[in-house]
Amino acid sequence: MATRQRRTRWIIAGLGGLALIVIAFIVLHKKPAKTQPPRAVPVAVAKATAQDFPVSITALGAAQAWRSDTILAQVSGMLLSVNFTEGGYVKAGQVLAQVDPSSYRAALTQTEGQLQHDQAVLAEARIDLARYLTLLKEDSISRQQAEDQVQVVKQDEGTVKVDQGAVDNARVNLSRCRIVSPISGLAGVRLVDPGNLVSGGGSISSTPSTSAATSAAAPGGASSSSGIVIINQIQPIGVTFTVPEGDFQRLVAASNHFTRPLPVQAFSQETNALLDTGQLRIADNRVDPTTGTVELKASFPNAGKSLWAGQFVNVRLTLQTISHATVIPVGAVNRGPNGQFVFVVGAGNKAVMRPVTLASTDGQTAMIQSGLQPGETVVTDGQMTLKNGSLIRVARTPPAGAANP
Repeated sequence: MATRQRRTRWIIAGLGGLALIVIAFIVLHKKPAKTQPPRAVPVAVAKATAQDFPVSITALGAAQAWRSDTILAQVSGMLLSVNFTEGGYVKAGQVLAQVDPSSYRAALTQTEGQLQHDQAVLAEARIDLARYLTLLKEDSISRQQAEDQVQVVKQDEGTVKVDQGAVDNARVNLSRCRIVSPISGLAGVRLVDPGNLVSGGGSISSTPSTSAATSAAAPGGASSSSGIVIINQIQPIGVTFTVPEGDFQRLVAASNHFTRPLPVQAFSQETNALLDTGQLRIADNRVDPTTGTVELKASFPNAGKSLWAGQFVNVRLTLQTISHATVIPVGAVNRGPNGQFVFVVGAGNKAVMRPVTLASTDGQTAMIQSGLQPGETVVTDGQMTLKNGSLIRVARTPPAGAANP
């Protein structure tokens, strides 16, 4: 029994020693773990290019008719007809409405008759004067009698002039029964209907029509109780906007005190699409002390009628165009504690932090004054996880530069 127990102990001891030897062998001959290479950061890149770069000012503008005329009746009477289509185009000189001319035609006839009567009286006085002068030479009448006749002739001449003025005035009033458009443009909603009584001051004495009531907020201060219609000239059309006083000084220098026209573009606020291109025409003669801005007005040909009076648009006023400027997408420019910088794709696809000087931006495009050369590749997206020397992987390459808004 004792021999069997000793044999068992030796077997257990041998197995334990063998296990220790195996464990020691595994530990001593374990291969070291392989070092993983750094992972590349996926980024988007673009190349810096040399191109013409516009230096511009952007602002919010409002389109307005270049001329806006509220058509008023200049004589009183009943309106016989309205001869335009609401919202339609009218030409300068086109008849818009007709006031009953009966009383004005009668007044003209009356004044013409009075003129003819007084002309006859004047002719008779001149004949008498000629006779008196002949008798005076023959010493048949006194000089006083001849001189009195001279004054009679002058009085009759004055009467004829008064009559002629009355005739001219009656003709003017008769012509004003035909209400014509002084400009070419778009007609608005009519403010009167045929049958209304209009006065020479433009007010309507009868109950306003339904169409007039809908135009109570018409531009130019017109209301449903005055005027015939509003004509807006939209070709050309104007756009007014304001610029800060600091930008105005740059504008004065760029335009040589407004002696050189500057191009202006109008963009849709909804789609950012270009609506029209015009020129700066007018600058206000003062700086608004409450806002520190100056009001400007540009003229647009509006051939496609894309601009409408009262429409709000985004305005871009180009001061100058710099040739062969170094431009990159504005998203490539970063700001750090030491200023602005970009990540340039260097040798071995490593990101190199490069300080740059930003000259100007135009929409999604930035012009670099120094620190970057055309042809170099910059990171435009994915910079948040980069640092100087980071390994990068180009995930996508958008076209160099970004499209303007």
